Amino acid sequence: MSETDFFAELDTSFGDAARLPAHMYVHVPFCASKCSYCDFASEACNDPDRVRAVFTGIRAQLRQWSNSGLEGVLETIYYGGGTPSLHPDWVMDTLGYIREQFTVHPNAEITVEANPDSLSRATLAQLMDQGVNRVSVGVQSFDARVLGMLGRRHDAVAAWRACEAVIDAGLALSVDLICGVPGQSEASWAETLRRAVDTEARHISVYPLSVEEGTPLATAIDSGLVAEPDPDTAADMMVMARDALALSGFTRYEVANYAKDAADQSRHNNAYWTGRSYIGIGPGAHGMLDAPTAVAAGMAEGLEPGARLRYANSGAIDEWMVGVGDSYEVLTPEEVAREDIMLGLRLAEGVAEDDVEAAGLTEDLQSLAELGLVERVDAHWHTTTRGWLLGNEVFSRIWLGDR
Repeated sequence: MSETDFFAELDTSFGDAARLPAHMYVHVPFCASKCSYCDFASEACNDPDRVRAVFTGIRAQLRQWSNSGLEGVLETIYYGGGTPSLHPDWVMDTLGYIREQFTVHPNAEITVEANPDSLSRATLAQLMDQGVNRVSVGVQSFDARVLGMLGRRHDAVAAWRACEAVIDAGLALSVDLICGVPGQSEASWAETLRRAVDTEARHISVYPLSVEEGTPLATAIDSGLVAEPDPDTAADMMVMARDALALSGFTRYEVANYAKDAADQSRHNNAYWTGRSYIGIGPGAHGMLDAPTAVAAGMAEGLEPGARLRYANSGAIDEWMVGVGDSYEVLTPEEVAREDIMLGLRLAEGVAEDDVEAAGLTEDLQSLAELGLVERVDAHWHTTTRGWLLGNEVFSRIWLGDR
């Protein structure tokens, strides 16, 4: 069954009625240690009381949603972080609670992110008991020098064994990789791509390194201890990945994501890119609700039809646990249409010409086409190779327009 067919089968039309979003993200904010490049809402923590407190808070947020009276079926559940695989007992506990409080589709995609150093066959067996069927492993590289630069705790052997364990368990394996790392050679990158394919993963994500302010890597670069990443090198490596993975039967379906077949695509992430509502649970988690759902859930008042509410839970754990620091943004129907086109251009298939026209963005796309960033083929607009590599420029121009 194709991705489109799956959603068509599950997405019952509720018209303008409020409904429980079909997609849920749960953020686990704990890691064994912080990587040098990471600015995610996470912290290195081995305090069992703090871990217990956060998962108790996660349960409380889940209870709020289960008491909302909204009906619906969860089609995807995604545990991200942080490192959810560090705490399989707590992940199992909350998954069990989700199953008690919500209707979960029997073919739901349930994903858990994992780092190789915290993923064992015993942990996988535990997760499978609660229906986890997809594991996203943060390999990043099979090169020891690159892993050291990124501050990763695992080595290439541990990465390989973790991937092997996921495959042996019969779970869907997704492998995350990072390119454009200072000191990373093309030969090293080519070998990492080869080994990623050899894991038998049917989904691979490839991200160019982003240096975020305040991280140890940014400090090392600012002090001259580490060379600044070269964006041209990163772009070359993104193209290398596209070409090498294509030769191994992978198709790029989104800016950074490749799948063997349509059925191997991340259904959860596709929900983000195609404007579906989703619930964000836990510190630092984001959510997006249509107007009727936001009002019914008590998170907004008087939204006009076609509007959306985006919210972000505080990324500071102590703030989140006492219910402060969350942020909210209401998008007008016009902004919703603009956002749908912007997100749709992340997808390799692009967006339909009719949708662009309905959003009033035909001139914007034509301007981008004159810059060689997008093109129109078979009544669809999509990014060119240049536009794919300069995605942030494309997306910002679409979102900002003449504003």
